[in-house]
Amino acid sequence: MSETKSYIQKLFAGNNILIANNRAHLFEEFVNQEDSINAVKTILENQKYLMANWNLKTRIADIVQQHIVIPNGTVGKEYEAKLDFQKLNWNDIISYELENLDLIGLEYDHSNETIKGTPSQSGDIKIKFKFRVSGESEDSALNEKQISLVVNPDPKSLWKNIESDKNDPYWKEDNITAFQKLGNKHIVVSSKRGRSHANVGSFRDDDFSFAHLENTGWSIVVVADGAGGSKTSRKGSSISCQSIIDYFSENITEDNFAEFDTLIAQQQNGSEEESLKKLNLFVYNQLGKAALHAHKKLEEFATTIEAPLKDLHTTLIFALVKKYEFGHAILSFGVGDCPIGILNKDLTKIDLMNWLDVGEFGGGTRFITMPEIFKSDKFSTRFGFRLVQDFSYLILMTDGIYDPKFVVEANLEKIDKWQEFLDDLNGKNPDNIKVEFNSENKEIEQQLSSWMDFWNAGNHDDRTLAIVF
Repeated sequence: MSETKSYIQKLFAGNNILIANNRAHLFEEFVNQEDSINAVKTILENQKYLMANWNLKTRIADIVQQHIVIPNGTVGKEYEAKLDFQKLNWNDIISYELENLDLIGLEYDHSNETIKGTPSQSGDIKIKFKFRVSGESEDSALNEKQISLVVNPDPKSLWKNIESDKNDPYWKEDNITAFQKLGNKHIVVSSKRGRSHANVGSFRDDDFSFAHLENTGWSIVVVADGAGGSKTSRKGSSISCQSIIDYFSENITEDNFAEFDTLIAQQQNGSEEESLKKLNLFVYNQLGKAALHAHKKLEEFATTIEAPLKDLHTTLIFALVKKYEFGHAILSFGVGDCPIGILNKDLTKIDLMNWLDVGEFGGGTRFITMPEIFKSDKFSTRFGFRLVQDFSYLILMTDGIYDPKFVVEANLEKIDKWQEFLDDLNGKNPDNIKVEFNSENKEIEQQLSSWMDFWNAGNHDDRTLAIVF
């Protein structure tokens, strides 16, 4: 049956026109007339045109209305997101362009269908996606679709940096660094006020101090973290650090430490078991007296200003180092949640010099201001003693470093976590900031200070890091 006849039959039936048997021959003549054939042909072509045009319009509308989700960006942070045409079912798009990306520092890479760059401003950015689909003429106007790209502000920019009150009687620098030769080693230290403090203009509660005693060869490094909830803890940490330096400067004499040198010699000559017990007792006595001295200095100051001792709450860790012919002797003391670690020369072993007042008690940090510290049966376990041939790094840190970089106490015992920490310091971090531990590096203080500004969500406490290398 011809296309013309089929169409006319359907047309007539739809209009209740019946072809009688005696009119069949007439109908055959009618459908075969050239006018009828041309008319049906025109009608069918117009129908096809309308259908195609409608399908084209609905396809364009589908693309325009299609919900597209692309990853959020962050101001100042490198961004990359793929517009996957295959997954989006956009294979019929034959040409397209994206507008407004350049306004925020982004661009589109056609070769791999990727939006990339570093966003320069935050907000809900409307990207104009202009396109043409298969079936549209080459000179037709491009269709337009809006794609939303949410660019979050740089989290750091949301924090204020209000200077602390220099007229406060216990004011100290918000940020401080130091780099110096320390015996046969070097030390670099940075102590920075946390963002949570800077945001409200309060003070840096952390503190540190160090010294090398030329007459005896001993070096002392001290770090303290004043309790955030204590009114004048910033002064407490300062007094603690200075009192330890003062104590050892006065009490590490050739006479006072002659016994230690003798015991070290015995240890090296084979009398290990007996001399080790005496060495541990010596460390306990000498460092215990230093810790108690710090406690008493805090008591005296509290009395002077007529304040409760708890207002000066502070953690306290310190280490003593001396170079001998065989290597190094390292002594330590710690109260609170600030770790001390020694990394061997080839970075394959970590020795922790103290345990932390954290764990099952949760929030149970202890402070050098607490008298019960000295009465506890655990007091003797707060001291550390190591004899090492050499070491690459002796590291003391407050929880402002420990919390974001190690997260839990158990990680401090894992050499791979310390190796990750050193890789971080060596530039393997989102900011690509590297600290070059070289005694000739004149930029080391600034490098460490810049590294200390690392971002870690939820960790905005003071940060102090002392590294002997």
